[in-house]
Amino acid sequence: MIVSEHTTALGPELSDAWARARRSLAGGVDSPVRAGLPVGAYTPLIDQAHGSRVLDTEGREYIDYICGYGPILLGHADPRVSERVAQAMADGAVFGATHLEEVRLAERLMALFPSIEQLRFVTTGTEACMTAVRLARSLTRREKIIRFEGCYHGHSDEMIFSAGASSLSSPTLASGVTGGVIHDVLVLPYNDIFAVDRTLRGRRNEIAAIIVEPICGNMGLCLPAPKFLESVRDLCRSFGVVLIFDEVITGLRLGGGAQALYAIRPDITCLGKALGGGLPLAAFGGRGDIMAKLAPEGPVFQGGTFSGNPVCVAAAHAFLDAIYSDPNFYATLERKGRRLADGLRRIMADLRLDYPVVQCGSMVDFMFRHGQPHQNFRQAQEANAQSYARYYHAMLQRGVLLPPSQMELMFLTVAHSDADIDATLAAAREALPLSAA
Repeated sequence: MIVSEHTTALGPELSDAWARARRSLAGGVDSPVRAGLPVGAYTPLIDQAHGSRVLDTEGREYIDYICGYGPILLGHADPRVSERVAQAMADGAVFGATHLEEVRLAERLMALFPSIEQLRFVTTGTEACMTAVRLARSLTRREKIIRFEGCYHGHSDEMIFSAGASSLSSPTLASGVTGGVIHDVLVLPYNDIFAVDRTLRGRRNEIAAIIVEPICGNMGLCLPAPKFLESVRDLCRSFGVVLIFDEVITGLRLGGGAQALYAIRPDITCLGKALGGGLPLAAFGGRGDIMAKLAPEGPVFQGGTFSGNPVCVAAAHAFLDAIYSDPNFYATLERKGRRLADGLRRIMADLRLDYPVVQCGSMVDFMFRHGQPHQNFRQAQEANAQSYARYYHAMLQRGVLLPPSQMELMFLTVAHSDADIDATLAAAREALPLSAA
């Protein structure tokens, strides 16, 4: 296993478990971020999760801020979701046929996102973004797309290089990316509207789509510069380019997504993460003329055995029911996020550290980088990785589970109590002096 001077001491049982994982799972994990390369150690092996807490295989309890990298919004093992899922399972896990509950879920999402005139369910955000781009090409009969450094849109060939999150893929055949794919993808700096304008003018009638995380959650929390999204929307309109908002993280976590927050109507929206209430469910949808390109009515094929399956759909209904039953749901999340962010800012001020804390709803982030909040991926890469590794392990030793990468966010749920947040802040006050460069 990967070790460093910061690695928390592991008992024999846990070490043996990781040895077993290394023998059977490629790299010991099913997703690379879990290997914890940026912090020099695997993440704890988790045995149970309830509410705001997770329990590892040795019985250690942590306040959880990974929250599945975004899907958990009600809290782990929420009984409202668990009960509905059990009921759905009893009636059949997958039909291979359309059922009325997926129709009802589509109607509910269309009411929540006015930009979506029709949608289709898939299983992952990767599928949603991949198919959105395919639709844009069909509509425009153009091949190239624009995306932005540090934005993560899943692990399809076109999205995986020069991306955010924990992807280290480069645009080379060594990463499994062909020259043809690289030729069709133009990667620009996020928040640089001049680069977008120059590219569209220089590649007139070549660009099918611009896909963007309107609020970036995969290079730390990076907010759009004033008028950046509005200008992208205007340019897309002027040049006949399809605007795709990847709201896989933000859509349900912000309640209407960034498009509601900034009053911008994309042509296609991709949803996922929290939508499934903890189960794998995603969707993409948008203008009716674009969605009409999908088979069986149009030439663009998309299909999936588990797309819209009744178990995940039941979880999504339970999740939405929980939100709608509490008119203060998102205000509560905002208050929790602000309590954590403001507390971290006070600690930074007391310790005379100028690491900027960024907060949007229930997403909170800071990087070990001096000055103003970062505006793009290159600035995010200036953050001190060694300091974050020290901080991660110091917090882990104090019972707080953070993402094992500085490019990921802290996510809160409605299950996080004020006591949880205060305990986290107390841990941070102790850990930051041990970590700062």
